[in-house]
Amino acid sequence: MLNNIGLPGLLLIAVVVLVLFGRGKVSSLMGEVGKGITAFKKGVKDGADEYERAADEAKTPITDDAAQARSKADEALRDVTPRDGSRS
Repeated sequence: MLNNIGLPGLLLIAVVVLVLFGRGKVSSLMGEVGKGITAFKKGVKDGADEYERAADEAKTPITDDAAQARSKADEALRDVTPRDGSRS
């Protein structure tokens, strides 16, 4: 149905919308659509930046403090776990 509209059909639709709603209303509507598109693009860019930051943080090497905390946690788990491998 919409495959055969073409340029004359689009122009007719644009004229009908302009007559029904007036130039001011259509202009303000298009301004809001433009602001929405801009906000969407900004959101996509912010999401991509956040994803890149998270990927960069995942690539950073473990610091000495983090390594010490991890070894202490491993030691604490060994102290809590029974030697025979059974769980309580």
